[in-house]
Amino acid sequence: MEEKNKDQFAVITGASQGLGKAFANELAKRKFNVVLVSLPGQNLSQLSDWISREFKVQSFYYETDFSVDSNIRALANWLNENFNVSILINNAGIGGTKQFEEAHIDYIDTIIQVNIKATALLTHQLLPNLKRQPQSFVLNVSSIAAFSPVGYKTVYPASKAFVHSFSRGLYAELKNTNVFVSVVNPGAIATNKEITSRIERQGVIGKLTLLQPAKVANYCITRLLRRDTVIMVNPLTWLLAALLPIWIKLPMMTQIIKREISYEKSICDRS
Repeated sequence: MEEKNKDQFAVITGASQGLGKAFANELAKRKFNVVLVSLPGQNLSQLSDWISREFKVQSFYYETDFSVDSNIRALANWLNENFNVSILINNAGIGGTKQFEEAHIDYIDTIIQVNIKATALLTHQLLPNLKRQPQSFVLNVSSIAAFSPVGYKTVYPASKAFVHSFSRGLYAELKNTNVFVSVVNPGAIATNKEITSRIERQGVIGKLTLLQPAKVANYCITRLLRRDTVIMVNPLTWLLAALLPIWIKLPMMTQIIKREISYEKSICDRS
């Protein structure tokens, strides 16, 4: 995909910060036009303007909340009416750490809605558009958590397991078309100071597996355009996830997250 059509666009969800922002910058650097999608109130217009000026590409933005079904449909309609989409990156997602019994029903519903429904519905609604282009790509952002259930993060890993399975199935279904589907399973990413600090408190494993967004984005886009169906960013994280048996991995990871909750609770109690 060396020759970029000036009328074709890459759509990136969750584009205002972290890995999504890094994807937007990486694609614009490679001279892809971009459409940035994120929640309202996250300075998306400023980022879009900056990308346009910095990389001399077309950049548009759309603010919406994926926790509402109708918003996903409205976004898809707007994209299909206005853009030729040749790359779709489903990066928007939400995590969280809570004891399941204490989690509010809205918390559970939002994770399922954003991580699962938005990924599937947006892909479904944009697929005819993607098929009209000479060559198209879909990259779904799963997680290394897709391979490891964890206590106190019960819903999030399950949602990412869906993203991984959905991507692999869709790849097989579209294998003989012009649409190539890939999935990336990154580990922990240093998206902001709070997340970085939390991961580093997990000890040696957390520090060794912490990834920088720009490096992850560069690697992922390179592997996507080379048609790599499953992108594993951190070999150490993948090795731990693949080789450790579940009877070791599950209690070990659950204990790490439990300590994290206890630490945050002690901070709140002191404040």
